[in-house]
Amino acid sequence: MQVPLQFEFQSNLSFASFFAGQNAEIVTSLRAMAGDGAEQQLYIWGESGTGKSHLLQACCQQAKAGGKDPFFLKCSPAQLPSPKLLEGLEDMDLVCFDDIQHIAGHADWETALFGFYNSHRQNNHKLLLAADCPPKYLPFELPDLKTRMSWGLTLKIQPLRDDQIIDALTFKAHFLGFDIPPKVGRFLLNHYVHDLPALWLLLEKIDRATLAAQRKLTIPFLKQILAEQP
Repeated sequence: MQVPLQFEFQSNLSFASFFAGQNAEIVTSLRAMAGDGAEQQLYIWGESGTGKSHLLQACCQQAKAGGKDPFFLKCSPAQLPSPKLLEGLEDMDLVCFDDIQHIAGHADWETALFGFYNSHRQNNHKLLLAADCPPKYLPFELPDLKTRMSWGLTLKIQPLRDDQIIDALTFKAHFLGFDIPPKVGRFLLNHYVHDLPALWLLLEKIDRATLAAQRKLTIPFLKQILAEQP
């Protein structure tokens, strides 16, 4: 079998680096699926920035560590690859499609996905799907494909509350290897965007800056780092 070259593996996106917040049960379900759990299909949905891509990548990492063959594809409306990419994927132990809603309306992709779905399921392999809406709201033109999206367990990712974002910042900083004092976390939350992916990227920049300067993170130092942001 020729393995497609669309597996965007990001080793930093693991279960260990994910702040679960109100989504602990979802994380438990995904861990089980990526391991030897009985669930064959899972569909997770939620608004942008809630960590869906992170969780799919984490599942792939766990599956790979367990000796399984995972595959990950983030569907982008700007760069949707040829549906021929699906050929041979029915042999993969775990297939993860992120932002599956972007396939809707592309007849060639819908047809190919329907064929893949049936073969992959017959092989008793696992499928993990992520989107920005529940399965019933996916604008698929193939009714049978839309129905299949609901065959497994459907779970909604809950966004973090403001009070949880500071906890998440502290958690992520500890994972990277530095500390964010509570007052610095509150300052960051009050003076920076609440876009979580942007915050995580900023944390990586803060980590590099504190390491390079050999300084602890303070509000004046944070202001200096933020002033250098484009």
